[in-house]
Amino acid sequence: MLIRKLFKFENAHIVRNCTSDRCKRSIHGHSYKVELILKASKLDHGQMVYDFGLLKGVIKELIDSFDHAICFWNADDTAYIQACKDFSARWVSLPVSPSAEQFSRVFFFLAQEVLKSTNTQNGEGDVSVYSVIVHETDTGYAQSFQEDIDNDQMGILSLDQIEFSQQIQAEWSNNQMYEDLKNGIKFNNPQVELQVPKA
Repeated sequence: MLIRKLFKFENAHIVRNCTSDRCKRSIHGHSYKVELILKASKLDHGQMVYDFGLLKGVIKELIDSFDHAICFWNADDTAYIQACKDFSARWVSLPVSPSAEQFSRVFFFLAQEVLKSTNTQNGEGDVSVYSVIVHETDTGYAQSFQEDIDNDQMGILSLDQIEFSQQIQAEWSNNQMYEDLKNGIKFNNPQVELQVPKA
């Protein structure tokens, strides 16, 4: 079974090496919509794939980190990167271009890492990310699947290569959240008292 959760954020970027002159030479922004689609072959004690309320935690905070931020490819010109850091308190450094395609891979990767690092406590099954769709405009989106995350030709993703500015980290409910994720420290979902006995 699949479920879908929608997230929204505003972000600025330059997409180097693309065909469009406007996109590769000028900072510009988009109103992004991110569809996170989860799958499981078993339902939890509430008969859900994964409680939507749980997606308002670490996964939402990581996606929201991109809101009102500028994203840049860490291989870009050093002067441009420094200018992004100097003139924006909210920035995200990526090991890949901040294109819609790569955003879909980055969000898939981050959500999957969070799920793998979460202790579930309500009988959840094999919950995993099925797909991520990133709408960059009303008419264009990119969609990624697990094979795209595993495809090194598309760029290698690692937690160590994604960097969030100090301002972004300061706004997290737990400013150690990303370090915890990188260091394999588990997140704990709330314990649940069952009102209806398990069958």
